[in-house]
Amino acid sequence: MGSYAVFLRGINVGGINIRMADLREALKGCGFTDAKSLLASGNVVLTSGKDAAAVKRECEKCLRDSFGYEAWVVVLPADRVAWLVKACPYPDDDKSTHSYITLSSDAAVLDELDRAGAALGDGHRQQRLGPEALAWLAPAGGTLDSPFSKIYAKARFKAATTTRNLRTMIKVRDAATGLAKAGD
Repeated sequence: MGSYAVFLRGINVGGINIRMADLREALKGCGFTDAKSLLASGNVVLTSGKDAAAVKRECEKCLRDSFGYEAWVVVLPADRVAWLVKACPYPDDDKSTHSYITLSSDAAVLDELDRAGAALGDGHRQQRLGPEALAWLAPAGGTLDSPFSKIYAKARFKAATTTRNLRTMIKVRDAATGLAKAGD
């Protein structure tokens, strides 16, 4: 059994409202019996005997069937989440900036986003963490107005990407690691 983090895209914003208790129950009903949600922004940890790609397909189908929306998720093994958190070069707690990690289920889409961010020039800081993740900084209080956030919000990135702040990624890492240890 592998431990996974499932990151949902676009819930509890833009009219797609899902209570975390309902999310957990739906996933449990679809065979993910130990699914646990974290925070209210669509972060789930669970275990499965299947690989990440199969977990992604099953979670998306479950969400579409249960809640009637076009669901997109990024699924990462617990150890990969831990690696990404450790690899992020930016601080998890800084009063002037917020650190983010954009996750993607499609490396080509993340390549395009990476190139677009790099073209912003010296005022923008980002670092590619791997084929599925890109770390970046935004000014405190100005994330949604940051040039990179405006690029990231474009429709062509919607189905393959989702972004979490580094503090959330640390919480997900800890929960996924704890779930993995409980299964040992």
